[in-house]
Amino acid sequence: MRIRNWPAVVGALAVVVLVPPLLTSGAESGTASLRGLRVLVPNAPGGGYDVTARTAAKALEDTDLIRNVEVFNLPGAGGTVGLGRTVSERGNGKLVMSMGLGVVGSVYTNKAPSSLLDTTPIAKLIEEPDIVVVGVDSPYRTLAELVAAWKAAPGAVTVGGGSSPGGPDHLAPMLVAKAVGLDPRSVNYVAFDGGGELLASVLGGKVAFGVSGIGEYRDQIEAGQLRVLAVTSGDRLPGVDAPTLRESGVDVEFTNWRGVVAPPGIADTDRARLVDLFTDLHGTAQWREAVARNGWTDAFAPGEEFGAFLREENERVASVLKELGLA
Repeated sequence: MRIRNWPAVVGALAVVVLVPPLLTSGAESGTASLRGLRVLVPNAPGGGYDVTARTAAKALEDTDLIRNVEVFNLPGAGGTVGLGRTVSERGNGKLVMSMGLGVVGSVYTNKAPSSLLDTTPIAKLIEEPDIVVVGVDSPYRTLAELVAAWKAAPGAVTVGGGSSPGGPDHLAPMLVAKAVGLDPRSVNYVAFDGGGELLASVLGGKVAFGVSGIGEYRDQIEAGQLRVLAVTSGDRLPGVDAPTLRESGVDVEFTNWRGVVAPPGIADTDRARLVDLFTDLHGTAQWREAVARNGWTDAFAPGEEFGAFLREENERVASVLKELGLA
């Protein structure tokens, strides 16, 4: 067979070659340039940043928003080692760090050379109340019993927290101490690098009580291994049989938060892709289900809105630490 109209055939082939397919998956189109995304967790496995990062990574992959997300841990100095690594990765648009209130405080108490204001804000994701928790064999069955023993011997009643001084698990008991008439400087606080490391000491009675996020200990609470004496939120938590601090006579309400930042100096296109990625994640049923399952509260704030929040938190934490005589 002879082909009579070569120009027409060549033109048709050019259209096939040059026009990309119209139907592509999310992982192949808008987020294709984010393949190889790495999520740095600045505390040990099992801690709040770790749980949040791995939950987000799973939801991103389950919804096909992105593939092959790598989550890795770089603990140390209350998260400031990971912060330093993130800041040093200037221009790297394929790295983000899972972080939160604890890193804000650790910057002050560790006198870190970098702060979160040196990073690129991507998104605030969730808020989470802390819990006051003891092992099931603890002699303390109510917060009132614990506070009575604490006031009688502040140094002997040790409190463990999954963050370094200045972090949420440190600030919460210090605010409680002040509210019940104790000098925060008299409190014997033992810092652990994340709630995962704290858990063994609470279960083994090596600390009198622990303060950590509800999402890190929900399994042990449901299994009857831990007893929650109080929650730091304004309202009781579904599925947790424990009063709020205010219901227990302690006038304190406290909430932790977590989010994601990227290195400084990334390209505007990379920043936009990362903000869009976590915005898309926020809209998925898988993420909503994970937030509810972990006892978190949705607190999504993207991009510059999160940046403004970070600036406010830096000032607030500095003021609280100074007020407590801890900075």
